[in-house]
Amino acid sequence: MDLTKVPELSGSQLPATKKALDALGIAVSDLGASAAMHETGDARVKALDEGRRFIDLAHAMGVKYVRVFGDRIPPGEPRDAVLARVVEGFQQLSSHAARAGVTVLMESHGDFTHSSDIEWIRAHVGSDAFALLWDAHHTFVEGHEQPADTWRTLGRWIRHTHLKDSKAAGSDRRYVLTGTGEVPVKTQVEVLARAGYKGYYCFEWEKKWHPEIEEPEVAFPHYARVMTDYLKQAGVKPLSL
Repeated sequence: MDLTKVPELSGSQLPATKKALDALGIAVSDLGASAAMHETGDARVKALDEGRRFIDLAHAMGVKYVRVFGDRIPPGEPRDAVLARVVEGFQQLSSHAARAGVTVLMESHGDFTHSSDIEWIRAHVGSDAFALLWDAHHTFVEGHEQPADTWRTLGRWIRHTHLKDSKAAGSDRRYVLTGTGEVPVKTQVEVLARAGYKGYYCFEWEKKWHPEIEEPEVAFPHYARVMTDYLKQAGVKPLSL
């Protein structure tokens, strides 16, 4: 999971990997760090170190964005104190990213799925090297926001997206093939397209954490077909498949 420790993306092997990706026509949209800015103590030191390492790797690869989490408001901690700590962490990483020509993206995830909270953090970080990754599933399912409302508050700073569908399953949810669940993915695409969004429409399929869902060999081709149709209906010309 830690890309900075993958041999093919390290040291003398990195140039060959970049050349191979270019030859295949593969563009890397962003790098996904698992660092969480709510952490304290030794965990915070490790999270900030991970964020910096991912930023350095993005710089070396010529990748524009690194995803980082705000993540959690730990039980029993004052909310204001956690928010201030999250802001301070993102300020540190954004300062490092600005020097590297990289932008840090906060994902709408965990306890940060409401637009008002995310916008408050963004405004207080106050860096041009800090922007947002819209996980449109989480703002709808957990934040209970309609796509147009989320975009109205955050759209100006959204640089990347995560799209996925799900259905209620008892007290939890099950991820399902795109367009077969309760998440308005088509509407989310329409909102992005109408606003002139130029980033990737990224499919996230969490088989590692949810082994019961369909195989990637089923889910990815299905997403490609459905998304091609959604994009065409929204007036966006998708890349050739």
